[in-house]
Amino acid sequence: MPDSPLFTAAAIAVIAAAIAVVVAVGLKVLRSFRELGTDAERATYKTLHTASRAGQHLRTGLNPAGAAKASRQLRSLLGCDALAITDASGVLAWDGAGEELKPLLMELSAGVFDGGHTAVIPAGEVQELAQGKGGVATRPDVERAAVIAPIKAGTRVVGVVAAFAPAAGAGLVRATSEVADWVATQVELAELDASRTLLMEAEVRALRAQISPHFIYNSLNAIASFINTDPVRARELVVEFADFTRYSFRRHGDFTTLAEELRCIDRYLLLERARFGDRVQVSLRIAPEVLSTVIPFLSLQPLVENAVRHGLEAKEGPGHITITANDSGAFAEVTIEDDGVGMDPEQLRAVLAGHGEGDHVGLRNVDARLRQVYGDDHGLVIETAPGEGTLITMRVPKSQPRHDA
Repeated sequence: MPDSPLFTAAAIAVIAAAIAVVVAVGLKVLRSFRELGTDAERATYKTLHTASRAGQHLRTGLNPAGAAKASRQLRSLLGCDALAITDASGVLAWDGAGEELKPLLMELSAGVFDGGHTAVIPAGEVQELAQGKGGVATRPDVERAAVIAPIKAGTRVVGVVAAFAPAAGAGLVRATSEVADWVATQVELAELDASRTLLMEAEVRALRAQISPHFIYNSLNAIASFINTDPVRARELVVEFADFTRYSFRRHGDFTTLAEELRCIDRYLLLERARFGDRVQVSLRIAPEVLSTVIPFLSLQPLVENAVRHGLEAKEGPGHITITANDSGAFAEVTIEDDGVGMDPEQLRAVLAGHGEGDHVGLRNVDARLRQVYGDDHGLVIETAPGEGTLITMRVPKSQPRHDA
């Protein structure tokens, strides 16, 4: 029966359950909303998030592609009608309304480039200049003032950030100046990254310069000594020498694989053994699983050359070099050990700090490059003492998604 007390009670129970569900969901939503923080905290998060997204596009410096993407984020940050970014030669990006003013921006910015200070140009002056330059029609209801702030790299003004709005209040002026300073920081970081790349390239050139005078002269002399006595071996050595120099003086890539570097070392040692004979003995223990590990170009060969030149060449009688490469969890661990004359640890510290003589430039450059690429925890570990030989250990990550061999 529809009017029975049992039916009525069941209906009330269903309604109560539904209300409980609605209340529970409402409380959960309210709790989630509260976890976002206060209005000020949410505004701070939004600002930082927007700046972070813009920064990703400026890390390669001031260029049209990055500036175009960053300008959209920065206009949202400032809440202005339009935002433009320039370098010293022209407009890189314009986002928002009023694009008819774009051809005038470099002229509007001339004083900022000269003086290095933020300029505020009232809407009337902007419109007057626009109308004087080809009769650009600007309706009064879209007149816009301009706030133009310098982007500085050191003392140089390398570009500007320009914000356009109906009026240039003190808040917009300060905010635009802060945004320009922030953009300048991103530009300086991009320049720093570029400088690091150039430094690494310079260090590789220094290593190549180290190879060329000693090794090339000595190798050619060794090859010449076999031309009459063993012409077949002389031809083989010429081929090995050509392969070694082709690899060492290649112009592409800052990284290689452990396998490629070991092939280079094999050719180098073959040529050195042609000169020293049985005085240079070599043992290799290489784990196959680490052969594909990416390492900085010319990071192992200079260490082996250091072992020959400074460890074994000055030693009486035969010397032994042991090269190992092992799988060490997330890292590949490579060691180069010789039983040569060794060196004083204090002298070694001076060499690695850049205060020693130039004979060990290979050690210093390889150590510096490893620290730049992987961090200070990944510099060379060197154990040595006079008369005790030298053990050099290098650890590099096996996974390096940003580095291509």
